Amino acid sequence: MGRLADGRAVFVPRAAPGERVRLKADGLTLHKSFARGELETVLEPVASRVTPPCQHFSQDRCGGCQLQHLAYDAQLAAKRAIVGDALRRIGKVDVPDPEIVESVEEWRYRTKVSLAVEGGRGRSKAVGLHPYDQPGRVFPLVDCQIADFRLMALWRDLRKHLDLLPAKCTHLTLRLDREGRRHVVAESAGEPWLGAADLRAALPDGQQVVCWWQPAEGAARVVAGPATGFPATAFEPVNPEMAMLARRWAVQQLGDVRARTVWDLYGGIGDTAALLAERGAQVVSVDADEKAIEWAKKRGLGGEVRLIAGKAEDLLASLPRPDAAIVNPPRAGLHWDVTLRFTGDPVGRLVYLSRDPATLARDVSRLSVNYQVAAVRAFDLFPQTAHVETAVLLEAA
Repeated sequence: MGRLADGRAVFVPRAAPGERVRLKADGLTLHKSFARGELETVLEPVASRVTPPCQHFSQDRCGGCQLQHLAYDAQLAAKRAIVGDALRRIGKVDVPDPEIVESVEEWRYRTKVSLAVEGGRGRSKAVGLHPYDQPGRVFPLVDCQIADFRLMALWRDLRKHLDLLPAKCTHLTLRLDREGRRHVVAESAGEPWLGAADLRAALPDGQQVVCWWQPAEGAARVVAGPATGFPATAFEPVNPEMAMLARRWAVQQLGDVRARTVWDLYGGIGDTAALLAERGAQVVSVDADEKAIEWAKKRGLGGEVRLIAGKAEDLLASLPRPDAAIVNPPRAGLHWDVTLRFTGDPVGRLVYLSRDPATLARDVSRLSVNYQVAAVRAFDLFPQTAHVETAVLLEAA
C-alpha cells in the first residue's frame, strides 16, 4: 500500500513494503477514498524481494498466491501485521502484532485444489486458475507449487483426458484424503457424469481415485470408485498438519476440561472434538454438513462426544449449557444469533479460530461486551498467500 499525492491509499499487487515503484499509467483505478494500481517497474526493491519460482505467478498473473515475491520471513511479518492491524482497527483491541507459528512446509502443502473450467461447445476448453486482475478469465494450469505433489501427479494425468469430464462442467476439485486416496469432484449443470468410469480407467493409478459428480443444485455423489465414506465435499483445512497445531493450541487454552461440557461449534469432521475428548471433556460438536457429521461418527472419536448435524444458530436453545467453547466459523464469521448467545450468557473461556482477520476482529468487538482478549496466536496455514489462521482466547470479563 502506498499514497497518492492527494493522500488516498493506493493498493498495488506484487509490490512490497518499503519499495519504490512506478505504476502503469493506464493501470490506476480511482475510487472515492482509495485507488488500485498496477505495477510497471520496481525502482528500488527491498532486500526481502525474491524471484517467484512458479511460472504462473509472473507469466499468468495467478491470483492464487499473493506473496511469492517475498522471502518467507517477510511473509510471516506481513501476516502478523495484518492480524494485529485488524484487531486494533476493527476490533478496537489494544494488542501487539501476535506471535505466528510458521508452516511446517512452505510448498506442496495443499491437500485440495479448486480449478475453474472454461467451456467450449459444451466441453472443457481450459481448466485452471484465474489471473488476479482478470477474474473472468481462466488460464490452463500446468503445476501449482503449493499443492501436494500427489494431487499434481493426478492433474498431469487427468489433463490428458479432459474430454471425459461432464458436459457443461464449471468447476473441478482435486482432493487428497487422510488415507492417501485422491478424489475428483466435477461440478456441472448438464447431464450426470456418465464418463467417470472411463476417466478412472484411463488414469495410471485410477484404482486409488474416486470420482464425484456435483450437480448445479443438489448433493455430490460418488459415480466411479469406492464410496469410502470420506466426505470429499465437506470443509477441511487445506493444510491439515498446521490446522492440527492450531486446534491443539485452542484446546490447551481452555485449561482443565475434565467432566466439563464444551461446545465445539462448526466442528467439521470432529478433529477438535477428538482433542477435547482426550482431555476428558463432555463434548457437543455441531456442524451444518450432514456428511461431515456422518463421517465423524464413523471415526470412533472416543470419550463423551455428541455429534449433531445442523446450523449452530438454529440449535443453540437445545444444547446443554457449556462451561467453555471453541468456535471455528466460515470466513463470514459468527452468525449474529451465536454472538448474542455468548454475550447474553457468557462462558468462562471461549476460543475463536478464524481464517479471516477482518470478520474475526468484527466479532471480537461484538463480544467485547462480556469478554476480554487474553491471548492471540497466528498460524501460517497458507504460505505464499496473504491468508492466515488466527486463534483468540476470550475470557469472561
